[in-house]
Amino acid sequence: MILYADLGMSSWGVFQVGIMNFFGLTFGQASQLVGLGVLIFGWILGFPPGFGTVMNMYFIGYFIDRIIEWGVIPQYTNTVFQFALLIGGMATLGVASLLYLNPKLGAGPRDGLMIGLVQKLDRPVGQVRGGIEVTVTISGYLMGGPIGVGTIITAFATGYFVQAAFKLGSYDRRAKHMNLYELAKYLTGR
Repeated sequence: MILYADLGMSSWGVFQVGIMNFFGLTFGQASQLVGLGVLIFGWILGFPPGFGTVMNMYFIGYFIDRIIEWGVIPQYTNTVFQFALLIGGMATLGVASLLYLNPKLGAGPRDGLMIGLVQKLDRPVGQVRGGIEVTVTISGYLMGGPIGVGTIITAFATGYFVQAAFKLGSYDRRAKHMNLYELAKYLTGR
């Protein structure tokens, strides 16, 4: 929805387009590559991946390409509808983050980094996510990713949409997610 609002890419979208400029990947494949990089970076920082981390990394990229291919999101030239898509996309991202994080099977790479930094820095979700979004936007722009007014809005507002969804859904930001090692132990009964 944020992509099709055509007001500027999301922060991660700017970064992914920057990656696409170097590797000739689809938007979804760039998302997967970035997800893998963030997963490894998060793991180095002490946030081990879970089942949900790996599934998120793969399926988000897969479905980005399918949604683009299938053309299921409308494109508008009316500014009001474009802003509605932008805000709807950020709200959907916030609610989707809550829904997939609640089972505690591991956060996606980007959210895992966010949750890990929230816990390490003891800062609100909105501030941490905002810092990540701004950093990624600047990095993506320096690699040739496009920015617009929607980019600036999403960079500063996405964290607060996620934080609002967490509050509405009573998500415990200190919740421990099951990493792959713990999941294997759980499934094998050891």
